[in-house]
Amino acid sequence: MQISDSQKWLVLAGLLLLGWLIVSLSPILSPFLTAILLAYMGDPLVDRLEQWKVSRTNGVIITFLLFTLVFVAAALLLVPALVRQLDDLVASLPRAFVWVRDVAAPYLESRFGLVIIQFDWLEWGKKLDWGATGNVVKSILGNLTQSGMALLGLLTNLVIAPVVTFYLLRDWDLLVERIAALVPRFYIGSVSDLAQQCHETLGAFFRGQLMVMFALSLIYSAGLMLMGLELGLLVGILAGLASIVPYLGTIVGIGAGLIAAYVQFGDITYMLLVILVFSIGQVLEGTVLTPKLVGDRIGLHPVAVMFAVLAGGQLFGFVGILLALPAAAVIMVLLRRVHLNYRASRLYGQAEDPAQEPGQLSTEATPLGTDIEPTSDQSQPREESE
Repeated sequence: MQISDSQKWLVLAGLLLLGWLIVSLSPILSPFLTAILLAYMGDPLVDRLEQWKVSRTNGVIITFLLFTLVFVAAALLLVPALVRQLDDLVASLPRAFVWVRDVAAPYLESRFGLVIIQFDWLEWGKKLDWGATGNVVKSILGNLTQSGMALLGLLTNLVIAPVVTFYLLRDWDLLVERIAALVPRFYIGSVSDLAQQCHETLGAFFRGQLMVMFALSLIYSAGLMLMGLELGLLVGILAGLASIVPYLGTIVGIGAGLIAAYVQFGDITYMLLVILVFSIGQVLEGTVLTPKLVGDRIGLHPVAVMFAVLAGGQLFGFVGILLALPAAAVIMVLLRRVHLNYRASRLYGQAEDPAQEPGQLSTEATPLGTDIEPTSDQSQPREESE
């Protein structure tokens, strides 16, 4: 038995209320969203350990220890190196001002006729306290310690997130079963199919896109450091992270790499090497990494990716940026299903495709809760795998 129109409006009102609560409670949701993300990523490993006759609780403990080791190792290896790279960046800024004054500004004036405001870039660079600029992280930490509430909130998040992650991992399968038990039986097939599509899309993102970002960061950093670029690690990691938006990582990496190479070496040969490194990375991404690791299961448009990242950062800060693309991938699946429902509804009417017979559905999946009456020459709506 299908739900009535009034019940549908009630469900819609409940969803709107849920959205309003999420936005209103966004300041305190960060540790819980982080815990949900970690639990979702760790559940397959816990399930695999259960297949090896390890109890659920022990499997959660093992997974927890593995996550901790990964985070600690990454912090010990990357943070000191990145701090050194930032110090090198700060030390090279006066040379960058000299390059702007002696090379970039005269070229722009002679080539494009632009009147550059006369400004003593080198003198201004000398007046800046680069030592203080290089200690930005220390200044931020100092401000945090001076603000008792900020420090308390940070410590609370650091404590809550692991605890919530542990309990979610332990009870993940039970929670999924209870949520499934709340779905009306008439829609359980369509909802299960939709949930499976969301799961596959999220799996493609976590197993694929994140691995592509990591691989590109490694390729870019290794190539730039092998050519002797002092800021190679910093530029490579920045380009790899920015590659979450198609082509943005290459643009950012080439721009930053060319400037760093010219400031450090002043030789066009090294600038060509920078372009070669990113060209190799792009070829590997297009021919090996993305097809093998991601495939076409995510399919987010670059504009949608940028909007999702900015919207996630606006709503939930740094955690929102981390969760933006997984959430966008799920929303994409839901919108695709809404589009299929609309195309199969009486509101849409007869299809405009002349090759399509009247009453034939042009869909790739069974619409959610479809109640389309069969036509005389077609007993049931055609179903195709998405």
